[in-house]
Amino acid sequence: MPRGNHETFKENTTIRRPYKADAPVKEGPRSNREIRVPRVQLINAEGDNLGPTPTEQALAMAEEAGLDLVEISPNSDPPVCKILDLGKLKYANQKKAAEARKKQKVVEIKEIKMRPNIDTHDYEVKMKAMNRFFDEGDKVRVTLRFRGREMAHQELGMKLLMQVKEDTQEIAKVEAEPKLEGRQMMMVLAPR
Repeated sequence: MPRGNHETFKENTTIRRPYKADAPVKEGPRSNREIRVPRVQLINAEGDNLGPTPTEQALAMAEEAGLDLVEISPNSDPPVCKILDLGKLKYANQKKAAEARKKQKVVEIKEIKMRPNIDTHDYEVKMKAMNRFFDEGDKVRVTLRFRGREMAHQELGMKLLMQVKEDTQEIAKVEAEPKLEGRQMMMVLAPR
């Protein structure tokens, strides 16, 4: 057989079918024909409890009212279902989630970089920025960078970080004590 014959190659390859796990996962409660139990505890559109009802009858009642049969409590026996508008329910849940997201504050970690031989005015400017970060509710990582022979005087760096800790004592607490990593010393402070 000639080398360029692709017929044998085509015979040996298999076609991959999509895997079931790749199918999209439905979010939200089960509704209408997705409810596959024989009986449900039915609550009508007005909120009256109609008791255990055959699922087919509940679906017919929902269809008659022009609404959906939605599973409210799937873990109870029989599952509790309510006749309501599924679109409105999803919209209300979406609004509630958006409101919750709007109210939550994302805590960021801001970084203040210093040197062991920082001047007093520069130190005050850094402290002012640090206080502003604490007022905004953010954490602050104080990084002290050593260069060259400054590594021989790590006690100066530790002294400076202790000074920072002392100056922010009323408004912040130490979350991570000062520690040396390579050529830099770090400490993390969080607002009280």
